[in-house]
Amino acid sequence: MISPTLLGQLAALHELLTTLPTTIPEGDCYQRHNPALESLAWYLGRAVYVEAFWLREVVADDDSLTKRVRPLFDPRLASDAASISLPPREHLLNWALEIQEEDLLRLANPAMLPSHPLLQDERLISFIIQELALIYEHMLLVLSARQLARHDTDFRPTQTLRAGHDEIVMAEINFGHYRLGGDARHPHYDNEVPSQVVELHGCRIAVHPVSNAWFLDFIQAAGYQHDEWWSEDGLLWRAHNASAHPWYWRLNPHGEWYEVGLNGPLGLPPDEPVSGISLHEAEAFSRWLAGHNSDYRGAVLQHEYQWEIAARNQLIEDTGRAAEWCANRFFPYDGFAPFPDIESRRDQFDTLEHSIRGSHLHSQKILRRPSLRRHAPAGTGWLLNTTRLVFPPA
Repeated sequence: MISPTLLGQLAALHELLTTLPTTIPEGDCYQRHNPALESLAWYLGRAVYVEAFWLREVVADDDSLTKRVRPLFDPRLASDAASISLPPREHLLNWALEIQEEDLLRLANPAMLPSHPLLQDERLISFIIQELALIYEHMLLVLSARQLARHDTDFRPTQTLRAGHDEIVMAEINFGHYRLGGDARHPHYDNEVPSQVVELHGCRIAVHPVSNAWFLDFIQAAGYQHDEWWSEDGLLWRAHNASAHPWYWRLNPHGEWYEVGLNGPLGLPPDEPVSGISLHEAEAFSRWLAGHNSDYRGAVLQHEYQWEIAARNQLIEDTGRAAEWCANRFFPYDGFAPFPDIESRRDQFDTLEHSIRGSHLHSQKILRRPSLRRHAPAGTGWLLNTTRLVFPPA
């Protein structure tokens, strides 16, 4: 029996996913506004495919639907022409709504689904909801990319961002052994479990992520131009990225910085977390700060263990404003067991990507937990990520 809470979350996600394509002209739904992202229409189809694959093909042993659309919505098979092959928006929406409605009906009536190990403890339905929630975030990124692609530099923000800023407030993490990781009784991904006991050395962690004002200070100090602040990989990344600013920042002819967001251009509040930076930019900022300001010597990017322990103990704030880069590579916990299947989940650690912690303003409730682990290549700037610094003990 699936709980009404999870059914409600799935139904709410269905509505969000099918509403977004109706908010822009139909032609824009099929465009890739960022080469690293698929089209809005593709992501909707992908969400329907993921749900149907697990509930119909795997659980109910019925691939009549998924087999037909697999070449379009399985990333391992889909080509760059996938969006061109999609049906018109009205047909796509009707197809999605029909499948989603039937899936909800099946889940609400246990007799309509066969007995299957994946349905035990509601873990599969939690997995599906989380996958759809991540797809929803990517659809919002598509809309932000669309705004960025069609924007000019005539915008005048009502609040001018300046580099003046407050000192960095820090919280102490004492040396000790701490438990972290997901709770098997609640929604989680396989990479969050089993829970671990880890040893942490003492440090201080910034209560807030790196702010817009602090990052502007880095820009105005020519931080992008000074090689000494950049790692070897960062220098290679910088050589292929001409923009010396966060991904969504823009500078108007009057010398005013602003950002282009989901609903268009807007000002940059000085105390808000900077977002749209790659791990390389985050590392360069930390090295610059440690190297030019004696009050912040030893500043480095956080390890994901430090972030989780600080978040669990409510030592830090703004953990839901933007996800945060961590210094460490993404790795499996001791005792890791892939779920829901070995083939599609074990290879998540084979890409040498870096860990990301925290959630976004638009993250669904199911993704807002201290143990959630994300990951991405170090050079990814369009994810709206920020970062947080740690410092030696006082």
